This record gives sequence, C-alpha cells and structure tokens, in this order.
Amino acid sequence: MPHPLIPVPTPETQPYWDAVAFGRLHIQRCGACAQAYFPPAPVCPHCTSRDIEWFDASGRASLYSFVIHQRPHRLWETEGPRSVALVRLDEGPMLVSSVVDCPQTPEALRFDMPLIATFRPFGGQPVLCFVPAHEGGRS
Repeated sequence: MPHPLIPVPTPETQPYWDAVAFGRLHIQRCGACAQAYFPPAPVCPHCTSRDIEWFDASGRASLYSFVIHQRPHRLWETEGPRSVALVRLDEGPMLVSSVVDCPQTPEALRFDMPLIATFRPFGGQPVLCFVPAHEGGRS
C-alpha cells in the first residue's frame, strides 16, 4: 500500500495522471456550459452536465494565496520551507499546489504573481507544481 500522501489515480483522475507523467496539465471542460474545472469529476460542478472533455491547459496561472510550511514532508526530498499555494489557472479553476524554484518567503511569493506549471517528484512520482513565470518553466 502506498504512503497515504502519495496520490492514487482513480478512474476519474487517471487521464490527469497519465498526462502528468508526460509533463502535461490535463483538465476537464464542460461541453454544455464551457466552464473548465478541477479536480476531475464525471459531472460538471457548474451545470451538472455529463458532456465532459479533457484538454491540455496552458499551464499559466497566478498565485491566489499561500502558507509557508517550515518543515516539508520528507517525500518532497527537500530541506527548508515549502509553500502550500492556492493557484488560479488562466482557464479559471483553482487548485492547491506548491510554488518552487524561488525563495519561500512572503517577500518572494506575491499575490497575483504569474506562474507556470512544472512537475516535480513526490514520493517517486511527478506532481504538479508551479514556478514564477519570469524564472522559466513550461510555456
């Protein structure tokens, strides 16, 4: 049995994790109301339609909120502080992630700062993280 913090794909989330393995951010959009959403679900959370499609999101986002965890879990294989961030994708959905490759301080992590998706190992598998847009990453 995997560690309880390591994500385990379900039938609803498998397409997301398959894309993550290839460094792509794959989310869902409703064919009825055109709203993108996350996390994956078989029914649109906006209008309850089952007319759902998967698509590659741009990977562009902005930092909505964050906390700085001073002692990150050992599965991150990093020392020092690590952010837990609420990120708004350019496509609309918000999700919880982490901002990496920048100082983990309130001065460096600014609200509304532009971010770009990247993928980092966590417990031996890639997970979605974000880097500041000016520091590179996926475009």
